[in-house]
Amino acid sequence: MAITMSLEGKTAVVTGSNSGIGLGVAKELARAGADVVLNSFTDSADDHAIADAIAQEFGVTARYIQADMSSAEECRALVEKAGRCDILVNNAGIQHVAPVEEFPIDKWNAIIAINLSSAFHTTAVAVPQMRANGWGRVINIASAHGLTASPYKSAYIAAKHGVVGLTKTVALETAEDPITANAICPGYVLTPLVESQIPDQMKTHGMDRDQVVREVMLARQPSKDFATVEQMGGTATFLCSDAAAQITGTTISVDGGWTAL
Repeated sequence: MAITMSLEGKTAVVTGSNSGIGLGVAKELARAGADVVLNSFTDSADDHAIADAIAQEFGVTARYIQADMSSAEECRALVEKAGRCDILVNNAGIQHVAPVEEFPIDKWNAIIAINLSSAFHTTAVAVPQMRANGWGRVINIASAHGLTASPYKSAYIAAKHGVVGLTKTVALETAEDPITANAICPGYVLTPLVESQIPDQMKTHGMDRDQVVREVMLARQPSKDFATVEQMGGTATFLCSDAAAQITGTTISVDGGWTAL
């Protein structure tokens, strides 16, 4: 059978996708021909305009559906409202940094809910659809911190390790179906949020941009170069392709060598 990267006729639901990695993934899946459902917790004209722009650029159907990923009910309703879910990309996430003894309980609960539990809820609804349709891909955006740790990020690291474990379990439960489940583990990715942090870091450390990037932000990333949202999307597209049909239950690190250390 010829290997194809075309996703025509497939529908992808990407959580947390009105900016950053999620938007990059949605665009690359659309470039490969998939219809896409974008999501975030807001519901503005700009959110819907992003979907319209993707539809126009790539000639696919693109919709925006508001859902709060901290709510189990809204997570499940998102997949149901999509109508069809051949590709599920669990990307939504938040972060908070504090020592474990000072970590706010509300922040812990929110991070676990949005970064981990949301993936459980969406997957639980999507997998039966995928079985009924005879094909499916679950792609969880974990992190280098799903495989290793750093101080002061207890909730985030616990959640991302949990995402990796959830991915493996879903892969085993669907192993005899034409469904795969994998986790992408990015290092530092150059998103608008990360870009906006650079000027403050320059002031804090008295460094120029290149120094801040290499010595502060990418201190643990041996390549000393950011990954891009397009690379995240390309990796997701590969995992959806025929070439990846026997890749399931594993992690793919896109981290410039971070986890090789």
